[in-house]
Amino acid sequence: MRIISSLAAAILVASTATYSAPASAGGGDALLGGALGFAVGTVFGNATARPRYYYAPPPVYVAPPPAVAYYYGPEPWTPEWYAYCGRKYGSFDPRSGTYLGYDGYRHLCN
Repeated sequence: MRIISSLAAAILVASTATYSAPASAGGGDALLGGALGFAVGTVFGNATARPRYYYAPPPVYVAPPPAVAYYYGPEPWTPEWYAYCGRKYGSFDPRSGTYLGYDGYRHLCN
């Protein structure tokens, strides 16, 4: 924006100098007027332009929902748990409390 206002001021001064000078004055006055207008516009534009700062709003913290543990079977390592896991999983091993899953790994019975 500053460059456009400086350029507009330079063109205004240059056009005023060009039309007000007599025909015998030559082109040097117009060039000098244009350079002077550009310089004045640049200085004026830089002096009056305020810096524009952007401050992002602070982040808003949203607490995650509380973790809820859903457990449908009996308490582990109780006689009811052994009976439950033995009925639910045919590959249940009571010594380790695990069963053989479809992925080939042993998993703790829940």
